[in-house]
Amino acid sequence: MRKLLYYLISSTFLSLCLSLGALFFALNRVGVDFSVLSHYDPGRPSLVLDDADTEWTRFALDRREPVSYNTIPEHVIHAFISAEDWKFFDHSGISFKGIVRSLLINMYYGRKMQGASTITQQLVKLLFFDTKKTFSRKIKEQMLALLVEQQFTKEQILGTYLNHVFFGCGIYGVEAAAQRFWGVHVHELTIAQAAVVAGIVRSPGRYCPLLYPLSSQRRRDIVLGQMMQLGYITQEQYHNALQEPVNIIENSAGELAPYLKEKLRITLKKIVGKKALYSGGLLIKTTLNKNMQYQAQQVFNEHMLSLKSSFGQELDGSLLTIEVQTGHIKALIGGTDFTTSKFNRAFQARRQMGSIFKPLIYADALERGFTFSHTEIDEPMTLVSGGTQWSPNNYNDKFLGQMTLAYALSHSNNIIVIKLFLQLGAERAIKLAQACDVQGPFYPYPSLALGCVDATLKEAVGMFNMIVNDGVYVEPYCIEWVKDRWDKKIYKQASAKRKVLETTITGQIIKVLGLSPARLRKHMKQYAWPAADVIGKTGTTNDSRTCWFMGSTPTYTTGVYIGFDDNRSLGRNIFSIRTAFPLWLEYNAAISHERAQFKYDSQLHEVLIDERTGEPSLNPRHPEVVSIMTGN
Repeated sequence: MRKLLYYLISSTFLSLCLSLGALFFALNRVGVDFSVLSHYDPGRPSLVLDDADTEWTRFALDRREPVSYNTIPEHVIHAFISAEDWKFFDHSGISFKGIVRSLLINMYYGRKMQGASTITQQLVKLLFFDTKKTFSRKIKEQMLALLVEQQFTKEQILGTYLNHVFFGCGIYGVEAAAQRFWGVHVHELTIAQAAVVAGIVRSPGRYCPLLYPLSSQRRRDIVLGQMMQLGYITQEQYHNALQEPVNIIENSAGELAPYLKEKLRITLKKIVGKKALYSGGLLIKTTLNKNMQYQAQQVFNEHMLSLKSSFGQELDGSLLTIEVQTGHIKALIGGTDFTTSKFNRAFQARRQMGSIFKPLIYADALERGFTFSHTEIDEPMTLVSGGTQWSPNNYNDKFLGQMTLAYALSHSNNIIVIKLFLQLGAERAIKLAQACDVQGPFYPYPSLALGCVDATLKEAVGMFNMIVNDGVYVEPYCIEWVKDRWDKKIYKQASAKRKVLETTITGQIIKVLGLSPARLRKHMKQYAWPAADVIGKTGTTNDSRTCWFMGSTPTYTTGVYIGFDDNRSLGRNIFSIRTAFPLWLEYNAAISHERAQFKYDSQLHEVLIDERTGEPSLNPRHPEVVSIMTGN
């Protein structure tokens, strides 16, 4: 009786398939292009290279790594045959016995308990249909599978299938799965690993090892048992494979410099378009240095963890390193946690500049004939404007009387720089900042001398770097060029470059900006220091809302800021020297610097002066004697 029922159902179903199939193809055959199997190309990911021409990330809507059928080992093929289609090499595209068996089981349970798709049917579904399930689509899928089997070899069908089957989490194809799960190529997969990937296909939402490692392992064990029963592996291989841990690797690819990757994605979409970026197989050369980025992330995360214990978990910040002569971005951190906030604080956060703006006031003064041995009086002052009084103060609430401009800049004195501003005016300082792409807005009031102007970290780093780069501003950038899949260069970065200050001016500023780090080195012996000359400028804005440090070696300029996103105060008596500077210092001590010493214009010569009186001195060991550069 059971055999008779089986025969009747089989015959009826086959007749129905043939009749409906003939009808569908009479109406729709024109719209079916089977050649897609031989030249199907879902697109290729765009690879992103670092400054050493090695891949550090990629752009793709999903992860695909097509490989030829000949590179896929037998045990991988056998794993998929065992898991999905035992009779693949024997049937003609559909399994009538499997269909009937599935119908009987589903009828018995009153709901769908088992499918009956062959690998050929699954491939047809992948290439020609959406995910919507209808009876008519199922019939057409089966008829297409029969036609595919007539026009293509089993190897072509299986090879295409293995390159396009879905494994969950945006992963398509066995090569992409091997790389993502274990960091190996498909030809390096073990028997146990082959069983893992083969076992996923039935239900990626239940068996993807990235999401459900235990379920994936249990499914693997079932596949291994099927492989043994079919004679593809021995009993010894089966038991050995069962003992092998799944050991999925963590997803580190793409997690290096996530804020920079997102910046690249936004920029490249505008340059080449979304389709080309995600599936055009582009090659993108960037300026990122992976080792520097890694060091930046390590130091930044540890430092911020320590600061958050004192200031609260909402504290955040940013770091940006560029190469002095080129403007190449070597490392970038846009915040403490990209997963919770994609707000890139290096490019998007506009913060008041504070004292890091002061070198431009001194540059204006040097251009007008002042020298760093020139003296002014540090004293209380009150300014009146529009009926409003303003009495600026120094960070330590002290007034020290006579001092040189060298002392005033290296100690970040407020009164002296305001006096210079009142003599010089705002026009030249604003033009210098604008020439360095600082966007402002600028207001020509005395408070501008104290940095009452907003800038991004990128703008601030570019401005400070101009001083170190012989007065030449270079725009910080991260994309060098883009090539299409045929190796044709379709984009090349044209970085802004302009002369802003003469080297005789910048050389004098560099020398003075090195005085403060030199003094600090004596009092901060707990920190390692870069194996190169260091210059730097602190900046702490009103009510300690932002703590900056801009610093350079002859090779790199790095800027750091720390503060709350809502711009609230960090607290009383919180200064950059204890927050931003140690972070800058630890990071720069961890990276290598190609050039060790700053070079000065040949027209400049070194002199020793008393930093309070400006008088020449011959005693370099005197605590108030400093070395400056002068052209006079």
